[in-house]
Amino acid sequence: MVANPARRSTLAHAALKILGTEGPRAMTHRAVDRKAALPLGTCANYFPTRAGLLLAMAQQIFHLLAPEPERLEQLALLPAKDATAAYAKYVTDRLLQRHYVAAALIELRLEAARSEEIREVLAPVLHHGFEADVTFHLDRGLPGGREEVLWLHHLVNGAVLDAITIPMHPGSDTGESVARAAHKLTS
Repeated sequence: MVANPARRSTLAHAALKILGTEGPRAMTHRAVDRKAALPLGTCANYFPTRAGLLLAMAQQIFHLLAPEPERLEQLALLPAKDATAAYAKYVTDRLLQRHYVAAALIELRLEAARSEEIREVLAPVLHHGFEADVTFHLDRGLPGGREEVLWLHHLVNGAVLDAITIPMHPGSDTGESVARAAHKLTS
């Protein structure tokens, strides 16, 4: 493994942009090199296998979507009955800030559905993220538990898919819709 975390991150981010805007067929080592403005062969040197690159991309997604500590502090001040909806809106809005990140995450999940090798790489990352969300939910004293967090994941994922593909209600505020639905789910 080549040790240069900044370059690895640059390559993973370039791959995300390609996957999220052009789809999986466009994502080649050479295309990633060009998008990252690096010499041809760099991506293959850092990520010799597609699975390795996809894992780096999944990790990059979670890095890009990491919540801002200041915003979490603000949300922590809300009453528990309002906080779940506010958190769900915040997650939705963060996913929709960079459509290519949300689209790349969906593409990665689709790739995992078609490839056991990719599933083996991606599933632990997604499961770890879900467990972290459950722990966060419980630690904050939010209403419900594991099942409600799963419902919220389904709600956010479905709303984001709708928003970045063919919206059922163009022009609506997806984050606000998610917040209203999350409030109903956890009330």
